[in-house]
Amino acid sequence: MRQSGDVERSFWTAEIARGFAARSIVWLAGVRRSGKTTLVRALDGASYHDCELVRVRRALEEPELFFRHAPSRLLVLDEVHRLQNPSEVLKVAADHFPGLRVVATGSSTLGARTKFKDALTGRKRDVWLVPMLAADLGDFGSSDLDRRMLRGGLPPFFLAARHDDKDYEEWITSYWAKDLSELYVVDKRAAFMKFVELVFTQSGGLFEAQSFAVPCEVSRTTIQHWLSILEDTLLASVIRPYHGGAATEIKSQPKVYAFDTGFVAYFRGWDSLRDDDRGHLLEHLVLGEVAARFGTTRLHYWRDKQQHEVDFVLEVGRRRELVALECKSAGSRLDPAGLRAFRRKHPGGRNLVVTLHPTERRRRSFGDLEVELVPYLDLPALLDALRD
Repeated sequence: MRQSGDVERSFWTAEIARGFAARSIVWLAGVRRSGKTTLVRALDGASYHDCELVRVRRALEEPELFFRHAPSRLLVLDEVHRLQNPSEVLKVAADHFPGLRVVATGSSTLGARTKFKDALTGRKRDVWLVPMLAADLGDFGSSDLDRRMLRGGLPPFFLAARHDDKDYEEWITSYWAKDLSELYVVDKRAAFMKFVELVFTQSGGLFEAQSFAVPCEVSRTTIQHWLSILEDTLLASVIRPYHGGAATEIKSQPKVYAFDTGFVAYFRGWDSLRDDDRGHLLEHLVLGEVAARFGTTRLHYWRDKQQHEVDFVLEVGRRRELVALECKSAGSRLDPAGLRAFRRKHPGGRNLVVTLHPTERRRRSFGDLEVELVPYLDLPALLDALRD
């Protein structure tokens, strides 16, 4: 298995190039240790600048002079939020140096940064470096999905010779000390960390704020605020229900997914996986594949009051075709009742059942319901075709 520094992460370099085809600024966001710095330092012809260094911050106090004498037409500004006024620096690059391309990195969404007084609308494209995708497994020379699910998708954790719980503990400590404390004032550290633990333990479940407020001993309003913090710092994805107005459909209660399977397994105390565990963690892998290409704005789940459910519903294209995705460790575990109930209310569109079995690609019929079984490793090509 190849080590992180020796690998060209083909999907992500293509995503950055795709961003530059539309805009001159690419905002590369991802949690710490997701591989942002290694990725941008490997970009062909890029001039790398670490904004944590005082000399770099001083040089960028005069952005016009800095960009005029830049050694390359492709610049990387790593940890750009360390600058005093990062949005002004990036606006100068976009508005006054049309031949310049800039990759700016950070460990949160742009909106979380109070220093960004301008959202750079019309000047940037976002690339969200989620934990390792199927393409990354190929680049790292591995097809071990159990390892990917148990250890997670942060490259240092996945590639480590030894699986060590201390890695997860240290990561969470660093998150509190650096990412969180830099952005927000959270007075109740123990209560907040209890909330994180509960979110990760219950990852993929329906979210009811009051059920977290009681064990954390805070108000429902505080829980809602803390959830927005997890979203902003990319630790959780909030997936809202899809509905077409029918009284029987769930309309407001979201599902919340932790950012990485390794942390879910850590907080649940798993050191091996059963088929049910694999099916559950597969939802997180599929979420990552979709989020990397489409974001999560058009990604939903579906549920009705009779407990029929579809794991994900993706709105595709301008016409917002509804693609239904179910995640099962094996096709034989599929109960079509959820998909059938969904299509009765929302007919048309593809029904995909993503599995972990590499030989299961085929079509199945359940009466008038047509289903495509798609092995997880085949899903990227299908999603790319839907996007293009």
